[in-house]
Amino acid sequence: MGKLLYSATMSLDGFIAGPDGDMSWLAAHDGPDPESEALAATIGAILVGNRTYGGDDPNRGTDAEGAFGGTWSGPQFVLTHNPPTTPVPDTTFTDDLPGAITAAREAAGDKYVNVLGADTAAQCLALGELDEILVFIAPVLLGDGTRLFTHDGGTTIPLERLNTNHSTPSAHYRVLR
Repeated sequence: MGKLLYSATMSLDGFIAGPDGDMSWLAAHDGPDPESEALAATIGAILVGNRTYGGDDPNRGTDAEGAFGGTWSGPQFVLTHNPPTTPVPDTTFTDDLPGAITAAREAAGDKYVNVLGADTAAQCLALGELDEILVFIAPVLLGDGTRLFTHDGGTTIPLERLNTNHSTPSAHYRVLR
């Protein structure tokens, strides 16, 4: 079954969104990126928090709206306590994280389940379910916003670097257990 991969673009000072979830800063850093573009083909399902699912998309209203600049489509599992009353195609709304992880892994097959949203990723990590973290580093300092991870208690989480190409602006790690 699919591994859980938390992927995000992060500012150099550690933020994946600006204040109030602002993602407009990301549009200036979109562009050809072979590693990011190749990632979409390895994703079989998305597990996303409701704030991220309904949040600020810097490509809203364009052909590039949605996950991976609009290039990805498939099953999504959205964590929420308030599901919409109208069904959304290929989208399951649930407040059961362990159940959503199981369903997303099954839907992904041998591909990744891409975790989107800092809080959702932290919850998956706390459950011991997060397998990998892939961070694309944008050359910008946001100064405030949503951190890549907020991990209360000061517990150290060991990681193993997976990518060895140090010339790319990304870091890919395996979560060690």
